[in-house]
Amino acid sequence: MSKIKMPFVCLLFITAFALERAELYMWSGGVLLAGAVVLYILQYKKTGHLFNLPGLFSLFFIGGEALACFKLSELSALHWSILTWLSFSMVYIGFMLGYAFVEYRRGPRLSITKKLAAYTRRDLDSRLCKERIFKSILAICLISLACFAFEAVKLGFIPFFSDEPHAYSYFHISGVHYFTVTCVLVLPLTIIYLWNNRKPEKYKLALVILANIIAISIPVLCVSRFQLMLSVLLALCVFASLNKNFKWYYIVGVVMALVPVYIILSIARNHDVAYLNSIFEMKNKNMPIFITQPYMYVANNYENFNCLTEQLAAHTYGLRQLFPVFALTGLKFVFPQLVSFPLYITKEELTTVTLIYDAYYDFGIVGVTVFGLILGAACSSLSRLTAKATNPVMYLFYGQIAMYLVFSFFTTWFSNPTTWFWLGITLIIFIYVGKTDKKQK
Repeated sequence: MSKIKMPFVCLLFITAFALERAELYMWSGGVLLAGAVVLYILQYKKTGHLFNLPGLFSLFFIGGEALACFKLSELSALHWSILTWLSFSMVYIGFMLGYAFVEYRRGPRLSITKKLAAYTRRDLDSRLCKERIFKSILAICLISLACFAFEAVKLGFIPFFSDEPHAYSYFHISGVHYFTVTCVLVLPLTIIYLWNNRKPEKYKLALVILANIIAISIPVLCVSRFQLMLSVLLALCVFASLNKNFKWYYIVGVVMALVPVYIILSIARNHDVAYLNSIFEMKNKNMPIFITQPYMYVANNYENFNCLTEQLAAHTYGLRQLFPVFALTGLKFVFPQLVSFPLYITKEELTTVTLIYDAYYDFGIVGVTVFGLILGAACSSLSRLTAKATNPVMYLFYGQIAMYLVFSFFTTWFSNPTTWFWLGITLIIFIYVGKTDKKQK
């Protein structure tokens, strides 16, 4: 982090904290929101990339905090705890310090990073590369479709056609659902395929289009707004990374196109306006639902984190962040006590939390700071590797991490087993696409 940005960031958080303590909530949120935009613009000017990682974390994590500071709901705390403010500040400062540390070391020096760098920069056979990406698209689509069909038959319903308000929450078979939701990778992989193959054979193009229709239909039928948004935005990020002429208004167009789909899926969830208003408890009872819902989608996650800092009795020393290991190995069924910890939230129905919830749950403010340092260093290394990669699947890695930072206000990505499952699938595709054909040796 530059010498100019460090004082600015510290002053930003201190000012917002003081204004919140004075109960000048709109000013507190306004200062943070302006700061988030300024920090993003500085990073954009430096990189020229709309989806640069430190810029995204600045805009969406601090921007989300800004919305929460407006305190438009009765669920909002009068004042956040000191630990809450320190956590939100230290994870960002830690991220930027970790990012700067790797950036100014002039190249990756760890052996594992060297090996990955060499692998991403190797010369690849263009024809073979395109063929393998094509096969990967079809394979993911078919596996995802088969698993979706299995879940629908086994559970006896499809959420989109169910009258139950929470049907989407019950549409899940342990182990199988990981493969079902992997359909989110099809659209971004298609962007990579078409970018590297501008004139595909007609039958291949037809199959790819069909695969994408299926891949988009699955989150729609599951009534999963989040998976649909993630798939589309992930593809957009990949396209922006590949296309140097990408313009900001492309993002606006895609987001505007997603709005009616989001509304339709909200209706399909059978959540009427009265129900949602009763859940969100807005101070202004006349606020329209199209403002209330996206606001609470972001803001209450920070309130949930504040509940954690105020109510947590004891830290879990790594167990929360090791949940992916327990889930993917099945240990959570053998030793359920390893994962049975209370969730500190404002309301039973509002269960989403921020990126750092589990880091604090495990180790408190120290855990949050170290998490930020590691994440920043990893993002800096990833940016460097992606810029020099010849294996196009590297852009899918980059896109996923970018989206995790975009939705940093929403969920604990890196203690979520689905995150590591997707990264694992991406790694398999990455190795498969970059594998040297023995016949050509």
